[in-house]
Amino acid sequence: MAVSVVMPALEMAQESGKLVSWLKREGEEVRKGEMLLEVETDKAVVEVEASSDGILAGITAQPGDVVPVGHTIAWLVEPGESPPVSNPAHTVSGRRTDVSPVAAASVAASGPSTTAAVRISPRARRLAKEHGVDLSQVRGSGSGGEILADDILAAAEQVRLKPDTTYESATETVTTIGRLMAERTTQSWTTVPHFFVTRQVDARALKAARDAMLPAVEKSHAVKVTFTDLLVRAAARTLKRHPRVNASWTGDNIVTHFEINVALAMAVENAVVTGVIPHADAMAVAEIAVRRRDLLQRATVGRLRPEDVGGGTFTISNLGMYDVDAFTAIIVPPQAAILAVGAVADRVVAVDGRAAVRPMMNVTLSCDHRVVDGARAAEFLRDLVTALHAAEPSEAPPPTDEHLAPPR
Repeated sequence: MAVSVVMPALEMAQESGKLVSWLKREGEEVRKGEMLLEVETDKAVVEVEASSDGILAGITAQPGDVVPVGHTIAWLVEPGESPPVSNPAHTVSGRRTDVSPVAAASVAASGPSTTAAVRISPRARRLAKEHGVDLSQVRGSGSGGEILADDILAAAEQVRLKPDTTYESATETVTTIGRLMAERTTQSWTTVPHFFVTRQVDARALKAARDAMLPAVEKSHAVKVTFTDLLVRAAARTLKRHPRVNASWTGDNIVTHFEINVALAMAVENAVVTGVIPHADAMAVAEIAVRRRDLLQRATVGRLRPEDVGGGTFTISNLGMYDVDAFTAIIVPPQAAILAVGAVADRVVAVDGRAAVRPMMNVTLSCDHRVVDGARAAEFLRDLVTALHAAEPSEAPPPTDEHLAPPR
């Protein structure tokens, strides 16, 4: 029996999605759970897995098409079965118009059948499109000559470094995720009325909590507890007392979310994506650490899943590992706030009228003034700082918790 492949809803209030690529060819056998297609969201390019076994057939949407959520774009059929007839007018609402001249020239030069015979990983094929790399000029380093992502990146770097006798400047091809980030941050900065509230945090308790948890959590779950993990826990629990900060602006209304899903800004190649820690207020630090590590690993190799990026209600961006003292972050719509975190560093501060050296950290809350006013922002930040000053190293879970086991 034929099973429809539909454009999934990956984010709140999503009405349509852009198909980036098919990871299987029409007529190819697909297993349930295999990655089938890539969809562009507001935050990242996400791989979507097949919902059942079957043969991919009846594709009605091509890379670059914008498709309404829930509309059928292909079918998974049994051998010998024909896909149901779909009405293309009801499936595709837009066609790709952003193919780069370099990529178009590469396709034209290689011909329609050149790349079909090339053995290449899905990520490498995507990178080749993004960087405009001619696959016929790439020698694969994988098993049997398969072209891998590293081969594409090396080829793109060679093109970038090749002397240009015509121009004195160089043009860098922006990746899909990089373009998305540019579009979304521009939209947020130009349409959302930002304001910022900053506090200093005495990080002695935070450091003590992290150091106390490190051995037990690393031994039981092979993950290191970081300041970010403790910040996620503290922010999530503070959000429970300040629901307006955990809200969204919809254009006409303010929607307060009952779930507290903290998103983390993560740097990937030439871009930043956000991975979500769902129900962070109910998670122990070790759970948060495992989830954070898992998100970062998948983001680094471009294999984020729909559940990794959807549903965020509040975001944390930590640049402390880059020795940044303080910064302001741009809000991720439709969220109402984002917390920017600087490095923990020893500073001279006044304590009881005397100079003392303390490990200090700056935190800056960016707010959407349509949802959060100055008083609410100040109260949230006050309670968050209080929670960080009282961080307790009491949440290292027993190693027998099966749901906290490291990802296989």
